[in-house]
Amino acid sequence: MLMTLIRRELLDNLMTFRFAAAVFITLLLVVANTIVLLKDYEQRLTAYNTAVQESRQELREEKAYSGYAGMLAVHRPPNPLSIFNLGLDKQVGNKIEVYHAFVPTIWDAEKHGADNPFLNLFTSIDIVLVFQGVLSLLALIFAYDALAGERERGTLRLVLTHPIQRGHILFAKYISAMLCLLVPLLISLLLSIILLTTSTTMSLSADDFLRIGGIVLTSLLYVSLFYLIGVCISALTRRTSTALMLCMFVWGCLVLVYPNLILTVVDIVPQPNTQISAYNQIKQGWEEWDRENKRFLRNDPVLGPLSRNGEGWGFSLEGGEYSFAPSDDKPSTLLYYYQTAFYAGKIGAESEPQVPLVQDYYGFYNRETINTVERTWLVRKPALEVIYVQPANLGRMLLKFSPVGLYDAATEAWAGTDLEGTQDFFSTVQRYRRAVVDYFYDKKIFESRQWFAADQGTADWDALPQFSFHRSDTGINAKRALPDMLLLLIMNVILFTVILLIFLKSEV
Repeated sequence: MLMTLIRRELLDNLMTFRFAAAVFITLLLVVANTIVLLKDYEQRLTAYNTAVQESRQELREEKAYSGYAGMLAVHRPPNPLSIFNLGLDKQVGNKIEVYHAFVPTIWDAEKHGADNPFLNLFTSIDIVLVFQGVLSLLALIFAYDALAGERERGTLRLVLTHPIQRGHILFAKYISAMLCLLVPLLISLLLSIILLTTSTTMSLSADDFLRIGGIVLTSLLYVSLFYLIGVCISALTRRTSTALMLCMFVWGCLVLVYPNLILTVVDIVPQPNTQISAYNQIKQGWEEWDRENKRFLRNDPVLGPLSRNGEGWGFSLEGGEYSFAPSDDKPSTLLYYYQTAFYAGKIGAESEPQVPLVQDYYGFYNRETINTVERTWLVRKPALEVIYVQPANLGRMLLKFSPVGLYDAATEAWAGTDLEGTQDFFSTVQRYRRAVVDYFYDKKIFESRQWFAADQGTADWDALPQFSFHRSDTGINAKRALPDMLLLLIMNVILFTVILLIFLKSEV
């Protein structure tokens, strides 16, 4: 009897205009959007490859090691799964400089690549966003008359005259509707994957297909929840017109109003004075660094007199005099930014006796700089967490009261375009900076002649540690997406149970 009910409901849904419209609209939007997003990905990938080559060329043109400041740059490749959920992949910068006097973070990244501003509207609409709006609306359209319509037509009373359990009726309606909604979802995704795999620039691994499978499973839970919301409204109302209006109202609130309202509320939440406190602590740390630097110069029997009380010392180079000293520029950010002067040419003969002294100074100077950076990072890191991460986490938590927020968070986690997935890259950059610093220490480059001059040997950039980044494996993506998927599943179970209780106690 249950299979008979499922076949009946399935045939009824397949013969309706809304099923044909669901297939057509979903296919049109997803396939057309995939073509646009694929073109955008190809442009970003080209910009990434060009930026990598330019950075390598600029670094090779530097002859002294100290010239790597601002030249040793790491670029973040575009995520191929951003086509499904763009997340933070385009919002966050994709170029970050690696320097021993600075700890790079996600908020310090720059953007490269030429985006067409007239295409921004289209390239910001990813596949998941289409599913969020279109499939949730279609699920409600399939559900609004599931019970109310049968009451109006009197068919529900006729069916219940047979020895059929109400739970079987409800289950048959759910299975048949989900099968109908599954058709446009799977066909549109299949065509999108075909477009992606036939592209010469797109390379999807086996893990990527598993991640896409996770996105499909999450989409089913999301669509199922909206269908059950519609059935719940249909079970509580007697007229299909009333049920349809309530479904549209609920859809607008959950999909359009609530997410934007939460983002607005989070933006106006007052922030504590963490930034001022952190700035003052970091400022004190760099002021202490400045005092140690000047103390070193004053205590040196040779550089002390030359430095004119720590203000700098003259150094004879071919082509004129050069002054070595810390910059006097005042910082305008959380971190004091000091630069040392360097010269990549030939040192004059009269200044040759000062070279060992300069080497000692730069060894001390860079060592103290790195130590100060590490100390101030202990202040800067929690401050950035409070200023940026905590409001973002608050917004994400509040969004999870809506199915849209849960769905978006879970699919971002599967695609690796969420905050954690993006932070993985910058954590790798921080480890790479540490590897470069350790290399400079091991090879004694900071106190070497090649640090500030290139007349007796140029910098060997090929010997530097090479940067490599690999996206997190599927297990980590699943672990990050599982909590939100579990919440969607629990909401489905609870809502189905509520509908069943309402249906069992309602009069036909």
